[in-house]
Amino acid sequence: MFASLRKRFHGRDFLSIGDVTGEEIRAMIDIARELKEARYRGDRHTLCEGKTLAMIFQKPSTRTRVSFEVAMYQLGGYALYLNAQDLQLGRGETIADTARVLSRYVDGIMIRTFSQEDVVALAEAATIPVINGLTDWEHPCQILADLMTILEAKGRFEGLKVAWVGDGNNVCHSLLLAAPRVRMDIAVATPPGYEPHPEIVAAAKEAAAGSKVEVLNDPVEAVREADVVVTDVWASMGQEAEHTERVRIFRPYQVNASLLRHARPDCIFLHCLPAHRGEEVADEVIDGPASRVWDEAENRLHVQKALLALVL
Repeated sequence: MFASLRKRFHGRDFLSIGDVTGEEIRAMIDIARELKEARYRGDRHTLCEGKTLAMIFQKPSTRTRVSFEVAMYQLGGYALYLNAQDLQLGRGETIADTARVLSRYVDGIMIRTFSQEDVVALAEAATIPVINGLTDWEHPCQILADLMTILEAKGRFEGLKVAWVGDGNNVCHSLLLAAPRVRMDIAVATPPGYEPHPEIVAAAKEAAAGSKVEVLNDPVEAVREADVVVTDVWASMGQEAEHTERVRIFRPYQVNASLLRHARPDCIFLHCLPAHRGEEVADEVIDGPASRVWDEAENRLHVQKALLALVL
């Protein structure tokens, strides 16, 4: 299966979770699970032997940097960390020119930046695969890890309900696009004015094919009978100046034990981290029996290994 899937993916960009089908998502996760099991057995893989990944960071990162760097090492390749401030990008070189030069040196580019338009421009100019490591619009690698964690915990996607509670941000966007592709229902609850972008909601509903896509303002209604509850920080990077005001507005949207009582008794809780404990999530939830947050963080490594092995 790997060989045929690699033929299908080789050289492709991964800019949005909407770029792949539900079938392809499931196949990537199957490979990620095989790589995870192999890692625990102590087996070594050299699927990226001799390959180099350039990693451009315009935003700080813990999990994205470490997981991609370790993934390349474990696959026999090499990851090159590039702080945007140290590149000529920081001195006015266009992102397209950067893409053209990097394409002569390395086999793939992962970029974590502010604007989805920059990632698209990079991919259009590059002759090698470009991976979206996070933008203001989407966080597709995070959602691959979330889906892998859900599959590990529940054994299926079909018929499950996932609830997003909090800001309608980039992670929410990717979850909205992914859930109907794997036949999960999704309910999003945000304060009024903080809903996901209408373009994303429309795309999610178009992909629904029988799954339910809801955008609400009531967290209790979103979480009701949910199998999976997901949240993220209330003020993302670049929104620090809004933090105090956002805490006031988002307070009723905290995921705590009281809110989780409206979900299914065996529901699981996910958070992409870092978590602001006492704000979007209570200790009793992130440290409680429903939490799969640490599995989710680990799975960033395994899904990215699968992605790198396929596209490079």
